[in-house]
Amino acid sequence: MSKAFETKLLSLQSNLLNFAYMLTSNRDDAYDLLQDTTIKALDNEDKYVENTNFKGWVFTIMRNIFINNYRKVVRSATVVDTTEDLYHLNLPQDSGFETPEGSVAANEITGAINALTEEYRIPFSMYVAGYKYNEISEKMNLPLGTVKSRIFFARKQLQDTLKDYRN
Repeated sequence: MSKAFETKLLSLQSNLLNFAYMLTSNRDDAYDLLQDTTIKALDNEDKYVENTNFKGWVFTIMRNIFINNYRKVVRSATVVDTTEDLYHLNLPQDSGFETPEGSVAANEITGAINALTEEYRIPFSMYVAGYKYNEISEKMNLPLGTVKSRIFFARKQLQDTLKDYRN
């Protein structure tokens, strides 16, 4: 391991921790993500190309680890819904749906998603369901950039619509 690589990686630790906290919203999970990222970066030092954006490379590693971990959690949290309207499908156990407030919030979120126009709702729903951008692009027969921008704009619109739910 080169000393310069190690120095660069150590100098980014506080930035990486902030990014990890932003992704996870949990201090312990953020530290775990930081540790996983640091280990992966050290293990893959040979794949880093000198004179490229080191910070971007390491942040991409962190983001990819977070996404992969999230997908594992979503897959393992899938349950069979036996309700008549299949409304509870894939709701995590701590979704808050048991409370009246949680029920209203879930209904408003679903309503906000359903209020999106079809061109935004379909790719956004597929993305939330775990499809990758390129899979959505293929299934919808759209360019990859179009899929990414539609998901981005759907997120922005939902953030505006649901701003009252922010902490």
